Amino acid sequence: MQWLAGALVTVAHLVNGVNGQDGNTTAPFPNATYSNATSPNPATGQGSGLAFSPPYYPSPWGSGAGNWTNAYERARAFVSQLTLLEKVNLTTGVGWQGERCVGQNGAIPRLGFRSLCMQDSPLGVRLTDYNSAFPAGVNVAATWDRGLAYARGQAMGQEHRGKGVDVQLGPVAGPLGRSPEGGRNWEGFSPDPALTGIMMAQTIQGIQNAGVIACAKHYILNEQEHFRQAPESMGFGFSINDSLSSNIDDATLHETYLWPFADAVRAGVGSIMCSYNQINNSYGCQNSYTLNKLLKGELDFQGFVMSDWQAQHSGVGSALAGMDMAMPGDVLFDTGTSYWGANLTVAVLNGTVPQWRLDDMATRIVAAWYYVGRDQSSVPINFDSWTLDTFGYQHYVAEEGYGLINEHVDVRDEHRTLIRQIASASTVLLKNNNSALPLTGREKFTAVFGADAGNNPYGPNGCPDRGCDNGTLAMGWGSGTANFPYLITPENAIQNEVVSNNGVFQSITDNFAGTQIQALASQASVAIVFVNADSGEGYINVDGNQGDRNNLTFWQGGDVVVQNVSAGCNNTILVMHTVGPVLLSNYSENPNITAILWAGLPGEQSGNAIADVLYGRVNPGAKLPFTLGAAREDYGTDLLYIPNEGTGAPQVSFSEGNFIDYRAFDKAGIQPVYEFGFGLSYTTFSYSNLTVNKLNVGPYTPTTGQTSPAPVLGNITNNTAQYQFPSNFTAVPLYIYPYLNGTDLEMAANESDYGSSDTVPAGSQDGSPQPLLAAGGAPGGNPELYDVLYQVRATITNTGSIPGEEIPQLYISLGGPYDPKIVLRNFERLSIQPNNSATFTADITRRDISNWDTNAQNWLISSSPKTVYVGSSSRNLPLSAALS
Repeated sequence: MQWLAGALVTVAHLVNGVNGQDGNTTAPFPNATYSNATSPNPATGQGSGLAFSPPYYPSPWGSGAGNWTNAYERARAFVSQLTLLEKVNLTTGVGWQGERCVGQNGAIPRLGFRSLCMQDSPLGVRLTDYNSAFPAGVNVAATWDRGLAYARGQAMGQEHRGKGVDVQLGPVAGPLGRSPEGGRNWEGFSPDPALTGIMMAQTIQGIQNAGVIACAKHYILNEQEHFRQAPESMGFGFSINDSLSSNIDDATLHETYLWPFADAVRAGVGSIMCSYNQINNSYGCQNSYTLNKLLKGELDFQGFVMSDWQAQHSGVGSALAGMDMAMPGDVLFDTGTSYWGANLTVAVLNGTVPQWRLDDMATRIVAAWYYVGRDQSSVPINFDSWTLDTFGYQHYVAEEGYGLINEHVDVRDEHRTLIRQIASASTVLLKNNNSALPLTGREKFTAVFGADAGNNPYGPNGCPDRGCDNGTLAMGWGSGTANFPYLITPENAIQNEVVSNNGVFQSITDNFAGTQIQALASQASVAIVFVNADSGEGYINVDGNQGDRNNLTFWQGGDVVVQNVSAGCNNTILVMHTVGPVLLSNYSENPNITAILWAGLPGEQSGNAIADVLYGRVNPGAKLPFTLGAAREDYGTDLLYIPNEGTGAPQVSFSEGNFIDYRAFDKAGIQPVYEFGFGLSYTTFSYSNLTVNKLNVGPYTPTTGQTSPAPVLGNITNNTAQYQFPSNFTAVPLYIYPYLNGTDLEMAANESDYGSSDTVPAGSQDGSPQPLLAAGGAPGGNPELYDVLYQVRATITNTGSIPGEEIPQLYISLGGPYDPKIVLRNFERLSIQPNNSATFTADITRRDISNWDTNAQNWLISSSPKTVYVGSSSRNLPLSAALS
């Protein structure tokens, strides 16, 4: 019985005969970790053997900790009024395309509680119209600007609220960006956990202060698209029975991948989405260790855990392991079957799932609703995800409920100004020989080259979910997208700039018009070349790239265009719209390429934003949120492109440990082309006067004590006659309901191993007080982890002649034999007038200088010497001081 037997997966779903990732010569590309890039920590090798995720039960119940007290009081009062069927309805989606949002749970009409609308995406409202298309998360990271991250989150939250959305499915910290080829890295922020965590927290607070629940995703280790789902993989010709397993040691999990989710929880995120992949051979949405112990126990998460769409693999198993909401509700899209719904009703009635666990699921959902003020800011759903037609079916897949479904509400406000600001503030100037930039707009002959400069011939939304690489690239592909209201292309914006100054402008946007490109380049006084590299979600294959990138080169013959133009024009400016790292060949050294800029995925204002930087209206201040290396192998990590366990779950060992991106380059002593944190300005800055003030803070105290007993809210009768479909009730086809189809529970469940005690893990039904975890105690973890131990100050001086913005960065050497050379811990974006100085101030918390002790299951400050560094990038750190 898949719904019940699946609970066993949480306890001990093991794949026998697992081999290491390295040395699989059958793969067309290197596998997960290069042989010379493994961590020196022997503990990281556990993932290359028989990886196992230990069980942890019972699922912690929410307490209202932190600033959740009022929301929990109101939620418990509400849930106490609910019947069993109403509680189940809250937890279960109605099915794919059953309502108007990409996900909706059941309503409680008796109490006026409507079905909640869950809607993509992390960069805007997906599948509708009259919405904005914001810059991607990777661009927000490139701003290194907390204020812009918050403002973008708030603006996106306002647009979702205006469309009637309750839960915005974003932001993203998984993937973190372990491998540069990862298809969805751009939806998140950076492979650095501290930078991602800070941007996550700011984005969440912005979204939720707009009155919408944020959903941090995808939890956790969802680092590649290949093999994330077995059915999807089979569609691409791979015969596997289970999703891949990301195998990792406890310290790396805490110090790198859990870090930004801790920041999200501390910021008060209302929802977290569990992922498709397995973690140490236990599925992410029924992994009791990552959900019960780490998220709800150690991080004291107070909101609700929802599944990714079709990421649920069991009923009882996922409920006891800590999942709270099943999305979209059906086992597979449009099947009408569900692991929960009526099956969850049965499981509670027969005692397999205790009432307190269902009550906790419902309470967490309602508490998040109150926490962000949905009771005050809710707007009726006024759009439909499945069509832009004004009239259509409310229940799309069932073709029932015909009426008004799209009101075409314009929610954009004046967000175009913010979008343009973020897009320009995230444009990284990498090279600027002889002050080639800024341009004046009065150059004699300006030529623009590259398909990436122009329009998509099908229109900006002509490829569903942006699943093509036509025209200029302003977002990747997949569910993390939004429809463009328009897309300002670089070609149009630069043409407007030149023509307004009565200049000469010509362009070629066919990358394969080699003869014409060479001829035009030889005439130009300045040539601006646009190239790109795309990626996205795994359900879409673009030019043979199944979500993940096959390589790190430019797309559409971009390198040939660059070479043809730079051979003919000695003032060639290269602009890159990419989802992440690319290989730059010798462009950084080519004297004819006078300037290089990375513009990322800038959203609807793409052309205007790059023109602002090119023509000096904006002085670039952005820094790289990742490393640009000379070779693919330099990153140390890669993806698994060929299954390595036959038809079993592919095994991906994170044997590099914490050494990803710049940490891998530092460990191997490899010189990058442009390092993490690097970015130039049209002015110059100097660093001086580092001071470190040690504060008088007491010692770290592990959390002790016990929880209260699990609350039981209201009474549930075991009279099964009360849980049948109401008389004269007309069911919508394929819709998921909580009702039973008979009074006999075994018949209603219709499962072959109904009643088997083997499906209930030990301790999972225990609602008695439980010991608190030493590393827990408050949302985000032990509150003393965030004690400020040191305050750092440095003087940053603008030594140039124009105003500019600089981003001093604070790194720490933890000093241990298994630690990276340095790790980022803080930063600040400063605006400084010429010949003036500003003071960079940053706190160092206890967490910032701690390591995870696997034996103690807590954080500790090692005896290794600690050093703080301040500078303009990870490789330019002129200021340093020992931490006493």
